This record gives sequence, structure tokens and C-alpha cells, in this order.
Amino acid sequence: MRIVFMGTPLFAVPSLSRLLGDGHDVAAVVTRPDKPRGRGRQMAPSPVKVLAVEKKLNVLQPAKVNDNEPLQAIAALDPELIIVVAFGAILRKPLLELPSVGCINVHASLLPELRGAAPANWAIIRGQKETGVTTMWMAEKLDAGDIIFQSRVPIHDEETASELEGRLAAAGSELLSSTLKAVEKGEAPRIPQDDSLSTYAPALKKEDGVIDWGLDAAALCNHIRGVTLWPGAQTTFRGEPLKFLKARVFETEGVHEPASVLRVNQDGSLAVGTGRGSVLVVTIQPSGKKAMSAVDFARGRQLRAGQSFGT
Repeated sequence: MRIVFMGTPLFAVPSLSRLLGDGHDVAAVVTRPDKPRGRGRQMAPSPVKVLAVEKKLNVLQPAKVNDNEPLQAIAALDPELIIVVAFGAILRKPLLELPSVGCINVHASLLPELRGAAPANWAIIRGQKETGVTTMWMAEKLDAGDIIFQSRVPIHDEETASELEGRLAAAGSELLSSTLKAVEKGEAPRIPQDDSLSTYAPALKKEDGVIDWGLDAAALCNHIRGVTLWPGAQTTFRGEPLKFLKARVFETEGVHEPASVLRVNQDGSLAVGTGRGSVLVVTIQPSGKKAMSAVDFARGRQLRAGQSFGT
């Protein structure tokens, strides 16, 4: 099928790769403009653009994809389908109505749960044990189009959001392949979503990373896992900003002062009190420095039981 693919981050790369592997005619790849990245703030392409250039595909990078100029450029390609995977902008009606067959989205949740920009993060933050991927016919309302297929994916106990996203990206590429086979046969279903069951997973803001030490041990660990790598689980020690990169539940029912250090363990972790129970902090990253083990951090700061992290 003649396809225009729209995607930006690493999550979208397996889907584009699978389209090419399945022999589809990718007339163009639409991705977000290059952005400054890293400490040097050098302009860098999106992961999707990197693959598209490698495969010598036509690349479009409009600042506003719904403007008339990009709309006309995509219309000139005469696509049968527009495939959208984590593109990073909402498509308006004129663009949705361009392809002769329709627009299909790959979304990293079991819709109608977790509509929005950060479904893998919020699935972990909210303590879910399972999530998945959905292909759907796109509609104007955010992630509310008719479902085509879904695939369930379990969430591992200590899995971070970035690790989960990697597995969801692979599952999404497989589901997209199956979806397009059904579309070509005229057998792709249209299953309406039940809006009354919808939940939302908005884009994370920097303040979403701040650790709430009043949470119980399990919820606090879920939060740390869910905000890694960005915005990072943020706290302080003696006014120094820190990020906790890895922690696990130590015990669930103990009564402790939240954020207080209970002890420095021989295995290199720190036991820290929470609103209920305690956590083992394993890896810490001071601001502007490399990640280090919790015990190295404790030694360097002469951290002792009874001291506290920021609250």
C-alpha cells in the first residue's frame, strides 16, 4: 500500500522498519523538525529521520503539520494510508481526510485506557501489572478512534518506563503488520471505544518527577520507575539536587519518618523511610554528575542513619 508515515521518537522506529520490511510503498516520512540536544545543544534529527535518511526515503519536517503547505505536499503524494506512531502533534480533519483508505495510529496502551502522550510512564506510575498496544482508525478526538486490533503486554516488576516502551514498540510494529494485512483484505474491524472507561496519560512535566515521600513504598518505587529517564525522580540532600534512578521496595508496613535514612546496607543500597514501609535506594545521580551507587553517594557525603532527603 502507498503510505505516508508520521513518527518522531525511538518508539516509532520499529514500526517504520517493519513497514519497509513488509514491502509497503512508503511515499514519505513526516517527522518533527530537528532539535538542539545534549550538552552542546547541537541540532540533531529525530530517531525516525535517522532511519528514513538511511533508507533514502523522502523526509518532510513541517513546523506545523496541519498548515496548508504541508497539507498540500502530503496530498500530492496521493497516499492510501497515513500511519501515525508517536508523531507528537494532533492531526486535524483536513489531514485525516486526505488518504483514500484512512489514517491508522499505533498507541502504547489498551485503549480506552491511558489516552495521551505518556501511556507507558503512567501505566507504571499507577502500578498496573499489564498494558499493551492498540491500532485504531484515527478520529479528531485524542486517541478516541475505532479500535482495529490490540495486543496485551505484561509489565515486569522492576521495569522502567523506557524499558517498557522498548517492548511496546516491538509489539506495536508486529500489531501494525497484522493490521495492514487485514486492511488490504478489507477485513480490518472498527470497534467503537467506550468513552466512559477512558483514562488519560498526559505528557510528563518536570514537576511530575518530584518525589512525594508521603507515598507508600510500592507507589514510590512505581513513581521512580515511571519517570526514568525523564523527568527523573527528583529529591535533594542538604540542598543538593539529586535523581534516584533505581529503587525497590524493602518492606511495606513499617512506620518510619518519610525520607529519613534508616541505614546504609552492605550491598550498597540505602534503606529510606516512606509514608508506609521503606525503600532500598540503589542508584543515585547528583545534579550534573554521573550516576553512582547509593553506597558511593553515602560515603562521599558522609551520610548516616537519621539524616533525611528532601521532602
